[in-house]
Amino acid sequence: MAKFQNEGSFLPNQWALGHTRARKVTIKSGAGVLAAATVLGLVTADAKYLKSLKAATDGSQVPDAILAEAVDATDKDVEAVVYIAGEFDQDRLILGAGHTLGSVDAVFRTKSIWLVKPMG
Repeated sequence: MAKFQNEGSFLPNQWALGHTRARKVTIKSGAGVLAAATVLGLVTADAKYLKSLKAATDGSQVPDAILAEAVDATDKDVEAVVYIAGEFDQDRLILGAGHTLGSVDAVFRTKSIWLVKPMG
């Protein structure tokens, strides 16, 4: 007779909706602790990611991806999975200083990232 045991629980991501596309990238050292759903921008000089801040001048001011899981890049570069396409709950995203849903959405639509407000 088979014996079953509790192997833990699965808590689904509640902000990535439907089909998504992801890839592994490098989060730049000094970015600090970033939560899942943080909007990221790509630093053009080294092709590493930081939280996208509208006032940045290194390329990261342009929203490029959404962080899939929390990371700690306080003291070193870390590899992380980011979403590069799909539908996402706009109310769950973490925006950097100066960004609004409107400013982020305008760029994301050109990248096949769709911000939506889930029904009910």
